[in-house]
Amino acid sequence: MNINRDIHSLTDFKQHTPEFVQQLKETGEPLVLTINGKAELVVQDAASYQKLLDLAEEAKVLEGIRQGLADLNAGRTLSLDDFKEHARTKHGIPV
Repeated sequence: MNINRDIHSLTDFKQHTPEFVQQLKETGEPLVLTINGKAELVVQDAASYQKLLDLAEEAKVLEGIRQGLADLNAGRTLSLDDFKEHARTKHGIPV
């Protein structure tokens, strides 16, 4: 983020929306919009936002894998047979 380029007032954004939309598409960087001098909003183009969502999802998946490996290393696992028995008992599933 370039502070001189990417922080603007909401009023300025409203008055120059097409130019800001072009900037968003060209740079892929979000804009911080201020109201009364205080940062209030972040605006981003759709493609960059989708990349951000994809990265967040990937981070969640990697954290799940990390936790699973930690459980495996700490012995917090069940064999498949033990899990099946647990599920049958818990949910009343006949053998």
